[in-house]
Amino acid sequence: MTRRISGFTPSGVLHLGNYLGAIRPIVDGTGHTDTVVFISDLHALTLDHDPALVRERTLEFATLLLAAGADPDRHLLLVQSHVPEHAELHYLLECTTGYGEAQRMIQFKEKSRRQQQIRMSLLTYPILMAADILLYDADEVPVGDDQSQHVELARDVAYRFNTRYGQTFTVPRAVHPPVGARIMDLAAPTTKMSKSASSVAGSLRLADDPDTLRRKVMRAVTDDGRDVVYDPDRRPGVANLLDILASCTGTDPAGLAPGFDSYGQLKRAVADAVVETLGPLRKRYQELSDDPEHVRGVLRTGAARAREIAQRKVRRAKQAIGLLPA
Repeated sequence: MTRRISGFTPSGVLHLGNYLGAIRPIVDGTGHTDTVVFISDLHALTLDHDPALVRERTLEFATLLLAAGADPDRHLLLVQSHVPEHAELHYLLECTTGYGEAQRMIQFKEKSRRQQQIRMSLLTYPILMAADILLYDADEVPVGDDQSQHVELARDVAYRFNTRYGQTFTVPRAVHPPVGARIMDLAAPTTKMSKSASSVAGSLRLADDPDTLRRKVMRAVTDDGRDVVYDPDRRPGVANLLDILASCTGTDPAGLAPGFDSYGQLKRAVADAVVETLGPLRKRYQELSDDPEHVRGVLRTGAARAREIAQRKVRRAKQAIGLLPA
């Protein structure tokens, strides 16, 4: 069975784009993929952060993933920092990665431009991401375009390690979610909906109540003109609304456009679809939020299961690279 791995960094708030592009495919893939789902809290430390907020969001992310249908009996669900082998394998992979490879990562270049003080972890976190993937012998890594380069690095590092020290890791490949991967910001429809956006107006957050979801959709930026057409280049606002509606209803965005006479009619349909799509998730999230110890228990069990796999892989990697067994 194909193994997939998906990580969610608690550096913001999960939104509809995350659900449609990353979370729902995990649930839909149950039965024909072996899936590892983890909250990548170590990655949240690469930038300036509030420690209390990282802890809070880590538990919130786990709760939302469970509410969305992640099944701890069928998916391996864990918090990255609860499995120390992630950091241990990270160092071993650093010993097989060139400085130039890390420095060439596009996200490092973009994020480092916005900071006066650049943390070393921002430079090396793609190698930690490689460790996350290779630790579990993942075959496939669902990512957006902005993370494809990091999966390529993981492939390069795995191949180099295997070539130099013997077959140790599965060489992974990136896969791209076909629907929902490019849900755009409602307030800025040329920008992808983001967990860490400074404005909440453009982001349909998974924990938002129905009234808030409707209000955000009804205030969404549209375009010049009055007719509803699917034209992402010239009508990005309307195209984004059609993409959201299509993703929620499993239909084609271009085929939906002729059914609407006005932007207002379209927005009402989108609001209804979003509320209906997220309704069961929000209900279950509220139930789980009332019992955080249950969620913590699920994470402890997941970490214990993960360590059984991770320890074997790290022992194998340490022996291959030349370290003396204890």
